[in-house]
Amino acid sequence: MDSDAFRRTYRAINERYCVFEKGILTHQCNCSEAEKFCIAEREGVHCGSDEAQETCIALLDLLRSQARFALKTNEQQRTLPHAKAMRLQIGGLRGIAVALDPEAPAPAEIADVRALLLAAIARFGALEHLPFPQIMQQIAAYRARRRRRGSDTPR
Repeated sequence: MDSDAFRRTYRAINERYCVFEKGILTHQCNCSEAEKFCIAEREGVHCGSDEAQETCIALLDLLRSQARFALKTNEQQRTLPHAKAMRLQIGGLRGIAVALDPEAPAPAEIADVRALLLAAIARFGALEHLPFPQIMQQIAAYRARRRRRGSDTPR
């Protein structure tokens, strides 16, 4: 299946996309609202709730506006390259986890994005009141997993 046909089919099937799809598909986070599906041997993630999706979109918008310096981006950049999107998503979620439990180290994997965001809203009152300086530290510190090289891969 070519890329254009895949994108058209993906949009038709997945009207309520998961905002944290990249993190879920790389096994760095999970969500109780996430539902995986396959199209022509490719995976996608659907969000099971309008309310959950709206919360996640609002969070990513806030993180993106706060993290422009850490990501070295500007407002004109519509879409982020994969590595920067991962830093924003996973680093942001890890930052929220650390803000909720400062004594614990940043988790390697977020067990449930929805539960984490609901806990953050309960603790801080609203997404806008999150401790963004603390969260930015985790976004800046996030490093993508290195690809493993096979024994037959040239170096």
